[in-house]
Amino acid sequence: MASLKRILVTGGAGFLGSHLCDRLVEQGHDVVCVDNLFTSQKFNIQHLLGRPNFEFIRHDVTHPLFLEVDEIYNLACPAAPGHYQYNPIKTMKTSVLGAINMLGLAKRCRAKILQASTSEVYGDPTEHPQRETYRGNVSCIGPRACYDEGKRAAETLFFDYHRSNGVNIRVMRIFNTYGPRMHPFDGRVVSNFIRQALTGDTISMFGDGTQTRSFCFVDDLIDGMMKLMNGPDDFIGPVNIGNPDEFTIMQLAELVCEVSGSKCKFVHKPLPADDPLQRKPDITLARQKLGWEPRIKLKDGLRKTVDYFRSIDFSQFRAPTPNY
Repeated sequence: MASLKRILVTGGAGFLGSHLCDRLVEQGHDVVCVDNLFTSQKFNIQHLLGRPNFEFIRHDVTHPLFLEVDEIYNLACPAAPGHYQYNPIKTMKTSVLGAINMLGLAKRCRAKILQASTSEVYGDPTEHPQRETYRGNVSCIGPRACYDEGKRAAETLFFDYHRSNGVNIRVMRIFNTYGPRMHPFDGRVVSNFIRQALTGDTISMFGDGTQTRSFCFVDDLIDGMMKLMNGPDDFIGPVNIGNPDEFTIMQLAELVCEVSGSKCKFVHKPLPADDPLQRKPDITLARQKLGWEPRIKLKDGLRKTVDYFRSIDFSQFRAPTPNY
């Protein structure tokens, strides 16, 4: 059995963070979940609060944190456009100051640290699919820049701490992920479509629906994240973790309607500024270096996600920000 570790998960009460905490707690590790609950919610980790190897700390990573840990998963940052654009300066601070504070902690503790970066570092890509060597097509002054450039700056910090201070880093670029525990009002396309389908609302289609995305089920994503953290020290990334199966937004909407058994009506709205027209990962590196690739097909993952959305009471959730 692998040795048990003290592991810090920032953003641990969020969608991805809570699933990661589940895995680590089940493996017996001593897990410290840190979250300021801005866009995440304690509901996601409620079932873990009584576990002897799980601890929750309400804290904002823009401020220093002093703990003794062996590993750090840095997931803290609003990730849905409506949320990270609500307070763009705070978003940039979370990415940059959060990275500085967590890297400082890793340096002091000699802990291994993983950065949850994003496919948004590629911007509106002119290369398709996107490889890790692609440098991106990002507007540094657009409405999405607080997130895109914040994550790019965080990657820079990670590699500079690695080169200058020998910090043991990992950097993963996460592509669209979905699954149970998505916030019903997070404004993301999967949660929007499912909530609207289940409540009989009109489906909001931004643009003409021909723009494409790839959708990775959360269980597959967490597998990739943990493989990268536990992989060899000579492979630090960056590495794409996502599903290379590409779907138009209209195809996604039709699948949601089919899986939910809803009769859907659509209303078309203008495409948001700087919204990428296509997004698809090249996962050759993840296959070669980590032996990882996604297993769960979109239709099967949507069934699990719809089941979760049916199990919750939407009236018990509020939108984290007015923009969703």
